[in-house]
Amino acid sequence: MQNSSLKTIVAKGIFWSAVDKFAVQIGQFVVSIVLARILLPEDFGLIGMLAIFMALSQTFIESGLGVGLIQRQDRTDVDFSTVFVFNLAVSVFFYLLLFFSAPLIAVFFNQPQLINLVRVLGLSLFLNAAAIVQKTKLTIAVDFKSIAKSNVLSVFAGGLCGVVAALNNYGVWSLVIQSLVGAFASSVCLWFLSSWSPSVLFSKKSFKSLFGYGSKLLMAGLYAQLLNNVYNICLGKFYPTASLGYYTRAKSFADLSAGTIVSVIQQATFPVLTTVQNDRERLVSIYSRMIRMSAFLIIPLMTLIALLAKPIVIVLLTEKWISLIPLLQWMVFARVFLPMSAVNMNLLNAIGRSDLYLKVDISKLPLTLLALVITIPLGVKAIIIGHVITSAISFLINAYLPGKFYGYGAMKQLKDMVPFFGAAIGMAILVYAITCFVDNLIVQLLLGCMFGGTTYLLLCHLLKLEELKELWILFLKLKRK
Repeated sequence: MQNSSLKTIVAKGIFWSAVDKFAVQIGQFVVSIVLARILLPEDFGLIGMLAIFMALSQTFIESGLGVGLIQRQDRTDVDFSTVFVFNLAVSVFFYLLLFFSAPLIAVFFNQPQLINLVRVLGLSLFLNAAAIVQKTKLTIAVDFKSIAKSNVLSVFAGGLCGVVAALNNYGVWSLVIQSLVGAFASSVCLWFLSSWSPSVLFSKKSFKSLFGYGSKLLMAGLYAQLLNNVYNICLGKFYPTASLGYYTRAKSFADLSAGTIVSVIQQATFPVLTTVQNDRERLVSIYSRMIRMSAFLIIPLMTLIALLAKPIVIVLLTEKWISLIPLLQWMVFARVFLPMSAVNMNLLNAIGRSDLYLKVDISKLPLTLLALVITIPLGVKAIIIGHVITSAISFLINAYLPGKFYGYGAMKQLKDMVPFFGAAIGMAILVYAITCFVDNLIVQLLLGCMFGGTTYLLLCHLLKLEELKELWILFLKLKRK
């Protein structure tokens, strides 16, 4: 693959992946704002209690096989059919497991209504499983435009039905309806846009080969989901349901930007990195540029959200969510290093070292458990502060092996991030002054976003940062296409 061709593929991939992720995140954000104004924190807390069960089930259903198909260079139609059959079979198994375990889940959280909630929400497992291979085929083809269409349709259809249900006093069931309708719309759209149709073929040889790679990702995924949702379990078990609702909303706000950037970077660059995995120079070039671009985008966004947390929460969600403000301010800083960590871990998968991916993830377990043991008795805010500390340390751990293999470790990455932190600090001073001298919250929000963003870009220009120039060139190229 020629340099120019690769750049074109990467540019198109990043553009449509960005359109997909930002459109979806903005759509979900708008829907969540509307639902949060109608529903109560307790409603979000109930769904938060079920998050870990749905996440673990989905991880088992996928089992890293889709990523294995993307990473493999000599994939066949039998491989795709084998993964499709496996996904559906496992989705049936885990739905039945959730169905019969529902009373135990309700007893654990002391919430009887969880029985019916988990049994209905679990139906989304079938809908998601049915389209995993179709989405994988589109990803391999770097056809993120089609994936964007399916995701946007999912958000629109699910969000519309969820809001209508909430307005008609369906309460927590509005969130279940939103999830099911969204999953159904996405699945149908992916089947329609993908040219691939499954056959009922299951090859033990193909499965064994793919699972050899995917099993490490499965273990890493299970580990990640457990750690990511253990907070939900602890808060749901030991704190009022509303506390979990505040936590999930803080996480949702923080993930609006950090999660979107992670998804864009991972989805657009992974198939490209796999094609140059044997070309060290090009691999390192793409990888290091993604680190810097991630930092260029995430650092000012997280800083801005923290500074404007009060007007964001009160203006958008109303004062019934005021307890969310300090949680959101800390949560965004727990997400600052998330995109860069994701790029480091993504590199290990791209070069076929899912075994190292798993080992790196597991190595962070003692750190996370220690933070949980210390902070859980201290309250929700303390838990999030502990998460800020562990996320920073986790970044250093995640960057170790890429640094060892390719000479671009944590210290070099942090050095490259210094100018972005400097520009963000300059932006923060101005935005803080605005919040001090302007009382109206709506004006604070508007002026903070407008002057904050402009100041950051101006400082990046004065510092002659290449990422600003690259972003502008990419925009002009895509505009002409």
